[in-house]
Parts: sequence; structure tokens; C-alpha cells
Amino acid sequence: MIDTTKYGPWAVIAGGSEGVGAEFAAQLAGDGVDLVLIARKPGPLDETASRCRELGAQVRTLAVDLVDPESISRIMSETADLEIGLLIYNAGANTCSEPFLDADLERFGQVIDLNVTRMLELVQHFARPMRSRGRGGIVLIGSIAGTHGSMRQSVYTGVKAFSRLFAESLWLELREHGVDVLEVLLGVTRTPAMARVGLNFDIPGLAVSEPADVARQALANLAAGPVLIAGDNAVRVQQGSGPDRAAIVLGAHRMLQQLLGRQ
Repeated sequence: MIDTTKYGPWAVIAGGSEGVGAEFAAQLAGDGVDLVLIARKPGPLDETASRCRELGAQVRTLAVDLVDPESISRIMSETADLEIGLLIYNAGANTCSEPFLDADLERFGQVIDLNVTRMLELVQHFARPMRSRGRGGIVLIGSIAGTHGSMRQSVYTGVKAFSRLFAESLWLELREHGVDVLEVLLGVTRTPAMARVGLNFDIPGLAVSEPADVARQALANLAAGPVLIAGDNAVRVQQGSGPDRAAIVLGAHRMLQQLLGRQ
């Protein structure tokens, strides 16, 4: 069980309607943490909220698109009366999967806004009171995609690399103030989002994580930051960090094509 005296009484989960975010919500609700769930689609958001209420949690929902700069002011307003002890930023999709020269910069800017700008805004807003209280936790959901370049993910891989280095730096800054920071590096995970892009989960030997296992592992290791490699992806992360960048990038590209059924 999570320590509610350190990470409660309320948690904010951005991207809390399905997949890993929904599993974080259910497990926290079961441990007695009340929730603010943020997501773009009201339907899945309400379903997860109902599941968590049945587990005994108070739940507030905010159906906002985090690409919209105005979403932050609404989140701040709707949580102003709450003591937030845990922030989980699970909203990090690749919203523009085009070759870099073939899409408008505005669309790539939305990838940056969702994965970097909104994350920084929410972390700064909620972590300042945590530091003052001397307790709390920040969980950022990253990706092993940030360990190497990838075709049609030129900006996305960059923002995921940023997320990990930001988490490591924030961990250093806050560890003496009683606030834990953890970046969770996801590999292939059986989420609705990954299913929608057409990933093949049935490739022999492929390490596939389950959302509930990822959430459970992250909450159990929240105080053991700065980075947790989810599931059985440690070897892939190590492979993505070697010196022969051409071999690493080309090898990862071939694997991605196989995942997408393109070879």
C-alpha cells in the first residue's frame, strides 16, 4: 500500500482515463487516496471515475485537452481547495507522426506542449506546495523511445529524452526536501493507445507490459527514483544507450517496423 500520509490525501493524474493512468487511479483509490482525474475524452474518464468511487475514493474529473494552454488555469482553479500529495503525468502521446519536413511546425509544437510545456507547468504548480510541506511525490511517465531516434517520431523522441533528464534533475533538487520524483520508462505496453496505433503485441519474444503491473511497480518504487524501467525492458534501454548510434537507430527502426506490421 502507498503511504497516504506522504502522498495524500489527493492525487492528480493527467491522462487518468485509460491504460496505465486508469490503473494508477484504481490502485490509489484502493489505498485510500482521493483523485483528480484529467483526460480529454469524457466517456472513459467517467468510467474510470465510477470504478474508483466504488473503491471508496472521492473523485473529481476534468475533461480538458492539455494541448490547450487554457487547460492549466482550469486545473489550478478546480484543485485550489485540495492538498495534492501526488502528481502523475501520464499524458504524453505523439500527436504528429509525420516526417519532420511534411507537417506544419504548429503540429509539432503541440507535441512539445503536451509532453513538455504542460508537464512543466503542472509540476511547478503542484510541487512547490509539496516542497513547503516537506512531503509528496511526482511520477512522470516516459518512454524508451527517448533513448534513440525514430522515423516519424523526430519531435516525440526528443521530448521523451527531455522528460527523463528533467526528472533526474528534479529528483536531485527535491530529494532533500522530502519530495520523491520518479520517471517511469515504458516499453510496449498493452494500452488502448498503443493498440490504436496498430502495435503487434504478439511478436515472439517481445516484452509486453500490462498497465496494472506498470502502475503497481511504479507506486512500489516511488521513493527509489529517479528512473524506473518498467517491465522487462532494461536490456532495450541499455541497447539504446550504446556508442554506435547508427547501429542502434537502424536496429530500433527495424524493430518498430515489425511492431507495426510493415515488414
